[in-house]
Amino acid sequence: SPLLMYLAAAGVGRIGVIDDDRVDLSNLQRQVIHDTAAIGRTKVDSAAARMAALNPEVRVDTHARRLSAEGLLDLIGQYDLVADGSDNFATRYLLNDACYLARRPLVSAAIMRTDGQLATFRAFERGPCYRCVFGPQPTEAKQACADVGVLAVLPGVLGTLQATEVLKEILGVGDGLTGRLLLYDALGASFRSIATRPDPACDLCGESPRITALDDAA
Repeated sequence: SPLLMYLAAAGVGRIGVIDDDRVDLSNLQRQVIHDTAAIGRTKVDSAAARMAALNPEVRVDTHARRLSAEGLLDLIGQYDLVADGSDNFATRYLLNDACYLARRPLVSAAIMRTDGQLATFRAFERGPCYRCVFGPQPTEAKQACADVGVLAVLPGVLGTLQATEVLKEILGVGDGLTGRLLLYDALGASFRSIATRPDPACDLCGESPRITALDDAA
């Protein structure tokens, strides 16, 4: 939510939003782009309306569907970079693979319980991809925020930091998070930055890649 609002307010000319869900009362404590009047509305339409209210000159493309491998490379190819705020590993890994194959930067933010993490992946140019840092996709069933919970303000903290990194990538200024993983501990009120490196054995961007096309189950 804060990512979208800050990018619209900053005047990013074209923003695509993809989500297949509708606004529910339980979303409002953390997804502040929506309000009670939007309950039952598709999230992409609700978000687009708020963004237009902030800056009517921004073009918002709404994609009211589940993100999947089908057509994803063509979709990503329409934009300069991708910002991932998904809540499950399957989507994060799929977006990582698609951005590598489409040669698009990926600014990835994730939250769970009281912790958050943020990184920028440009493995097609330099630095590691998501798989290099986190290894093969985990298979455990309970892995989304809806399953394990999240502190309501964490999307605000990580979303604002993510918007900062997106704007830096667009403007080509400052030191980005390629090759670094930023960790936030809300309970400890602390940040840590960890250096990351490409993995020569990575299934996607390593010396002998196994993944050469998109697959929802990869």
